[in-house]
Amino acid sequence: MNDSAETLVPPTADRWRPLRYAIRAPLLVLLALVSGPLALLALNPVAASIRVGDASLEKFMIRWWSGTLVRIFGFRIRRFGQPLPGAVLYVANHVSWLDIQLMHSQRPVSFVAKSEIAGWPFLGWLAARAGTIFHRRGNTDSLAIVMARVVDTLKSGEPVGVFPEGGSGHGDRVGTFHARIFQTALDADVPVQPVALRYGRDGRQDPGVPFGRKESFFGNLLRVLGGPSLDAEVHFLEPVAPTPDARRRMAEESRARIVQTLGYGD
Repeated sequence: MNDSAETLVPPTADRWRPLRYAIRAPLLVLLALVSGPLALLALNPVAASIRVGDASLEKFMIRWWSGTLVRIFGFRIRRFGQPLPGAVLYVANHVSWLDIQLMHSQRPVSFVAKSEIAGWPFLGWLAARAGTIFHRRGNTDSLAIVMARVVDTLKSGEPVGVFPEGGSGHGDRVGTFHARIFQTALDADVPVQPVALRYGRDGRQDPGVPFGRKESFFGNLLRVLGGPSLDAEVHFLEPVAPTPDARRRMAEESRARIVQTLGYGD
């Protein structure tokens, strides 16, 4: 979440909001009730050995749960392009707390996320079980440990997702990408694939989805839960060529491709 946002977009008069709550809230409660047993069933070594189509039962359930959650909030998931297979470092712009679930709905990924998420009720526990790598922002020692874990995960053949901006924004621009995290892809010798995320209609980001200034997680959750139905877009873009002598160039090129896809100005 980003506390630097200037304003919280006030909800406009919307007569359909109570009806959306009446429909979506029970579905969200039902998903929460069944999630615990499902997680215990699916997120364990035995489930990892059971195949469902082209994925393990564990990964199939993560994709199903994540996609269901995004849809309960009224979003229609729209994918453009294909995620690279195998070990890959996905780098995405950060708009909402739903970003990880949106990505998981397409391919389960071990995400690097802020340590505060670990304390979120149920979602924090589920994120940890799904392989999230937690990072204490501003802590140099934590970053070194995180980067070592990312390299190990990539070398084991698993994908990792990161938000190089370091925090979520307003959704109207893409912040500077921090280059240091791109070193993990070089150390593990894996490709980097930029991913553009957007929530809105007609190719426009809805300003009501990102966090507002000092808005809490629960405040944003409740506001989005009652909001209008929107598209949740995930664009898997062309991979960025590795440049061992210039990870900054990799970061800038990844950001440029996302900016171009979303139609934002620099």
